Amino acid sequence: MKKRVDHLLDVRDTIVPIALLKACQAFRDMKTGGTLEILVNDPDIRKDLFRVLPTSACELLDTREETSFSRFLLRKTI
Repeated sequence: MKKRVDHLLDVRDTIVPIALLKACQAFRDMKTGGTLEILVNDPDIRKDLFRVLPTSACELLDTREETSFSRFLLRKTI
């Protein structure tokens, strides 16, 4: 991911409810147009992340599967 990232949230090795709470809080605190890169290694976080974030307010820019974790790059649209 070579795009500029405004915020980085590393929730690897964090339990699912806390990781989702941190992601929601980070996204809520962002300004419109800001980008957030989220690093996760738990499959439950991956599937639930997009259930808890407002789909009308975020745009998925990129995903990348690394050896032991995944990266998601999001932009806040409103």
